[in-house]
Amino acid sequence: MIDVYLLSGFLGSGKTSLLLHTIGQLKEQGKKPAVLMNEFGTLPFDSDAVKGEGEVPLKELLDGCICCTGSEKTEAQLQGLLEENDDIDVILIETTGVAHPVEALDAIYSPLFADRLDVKGIVTVVDSRRWLDRDKLSPQIRVLFMEQIRHAHLLLANKSDLLSEGEMATLTMELTNFNDSVPIIQTIDAKVAFSFIEKVLNAPKIISDKPIQSGKNLPLSSKLLTFSDSVDREEFERWVKSLPDSVYRMKGYVPIKGVKNPFLFQYAYGMVNWLPEYVKMEPRLVIIGEGLENIRCDKVVNPFFVEK
Repeated sequence: MIDVYLLSGFLGSGKTSLLLHTIGQLKEQGKKPAVLMNEFGTLPFDSDAVKGEGEVPLKELLDGCICCTGSEKTEAQLQGLLEENDDIDVILIETTGVAHPVEALDAIYSPLFADRLDVKGIVTVVDSRRWLDRDKLSPQIRVLFMEQIRHAHLLLANKSDLLSEGEMATLTMELTNFNDSVPIIQTIDAKVAFSFIEKVLNAPKIISDKPIQSGKNLPLSSKLLTFSDSVDREEFERWVKSLPDSVYRMKGYVPIKGVKNPFLFQYAYGMVNWLPEYVKMEPRLVIIGEGLENIRCDKVVNPFFVEK
């Protein structure tokens, strides 16, 4: 039996960071992990990070959802992992930030490989600041955000370093009241010992008896932008800060003036992260959120982009 762990959480919460930390720990233990990733949109930015980890078997679901509507694709990708790799010890499944975790679990339970997979449960990464400000989310998005937390078997209260002691106490109390059956771990950069995850999820109740409020038909969209030229970093960050709260996530490769290769750029709920790249990546940026049709990024309003 191959252990399966499902990593859930809203856009930008830190799921990919958790995935990469876990891969590293598994490899240190001499185990061979494999990964199934789902991304919102057609570009595999998060998958690129996994590819940088070396020989880790990887399957991707792009511009789709690991849920009931995408179950056939999920089955095909999992079957591909199993057929192409006969020495896998653990499968880590990272859902898109807008997937309902229980729907994702349902899609994994296939008679094709039910006798080979031992699904341990759901680890949900919570953006601590976003939880405290959840009332700012639109009603439908807020329901999904809270559903991801409500159906978890382990909660990581991530980005805890951005909260005061009082805010952290409020967060912990509210999460406990909302889902009182699971441990809550405060994390920075989603760092947690995999041995602890194993212990907590050793014998979870996989299919929750709580009613599901589906995340289908969410009013989310993505926009792909390419760059007309290299940008000034400070000017670009000022543009980012001018965007509305309905922009939940941005990721891509941004060309910076005076720097040879584009930087890997990530944004989630007001937090900006830049990482240098040592190979030349195609400069392009994906924006995920609501009401993106109202965000103009053409050359007249903003000289950075050519909108696709």
